[in-house]
Amino acid sequence: MNHLFRLSAGLFRPGTGVYRRRPVSERHVSLVASRLFSSAPENNELGQLIKKDKVVVFIKGTPAQPMCGFSNAVVQILRMHGVDDYASYNVLEDQDLRQGVKDFSNWPTIPQVYFNGEFVGGCDILLQMHQNGDLVEELKKLGIHSALLDANKDEQKK
Repeated sequence: MNHLFRLSAGLFRPGTGVYRRRPVSERHVSLVASRLFSSAPENNELGQLIKKDKVVVFIKGTPAQPMCGFSNAVVQILRMHGVDDYASYNVLEDQDLRQGVKDFSNWPTIPQVYFNGEFVGGCDILLQMHQNGDLVEELKKLGIHSALLDANKDEQKK
């Protein structure tokens, strides 16, 4: 993947909330909050966290209620591709998490997107990948079929 950056060590505070989007039905998605850590985190806990799910995003707010335009753009891009099963972490809940993920990726801004434990980039990178078609290919590598492929087939039939 062209847009990967080398990961460095980072720390964040115990008790950070995670929001996992899981389909409840075809039209509804629930957000389930869970506590991550009960003891002091080790340096590799953030590394383990980003590897637990195929797609992990650190955003301001939640997927249901993004609190900044860039976070909203990431959520919308994923939604357009039909990606609804991903882990999302609200960095506004914990300043240590917010700084820890920046240090971990060596990327200064939020949102941050990870695929299979590897840093992809922020909103600008994800938008560029969406625009040039790379996102469809990267999702395919994750075993995720982009909904945009189906939309394009429907357009061609018309």
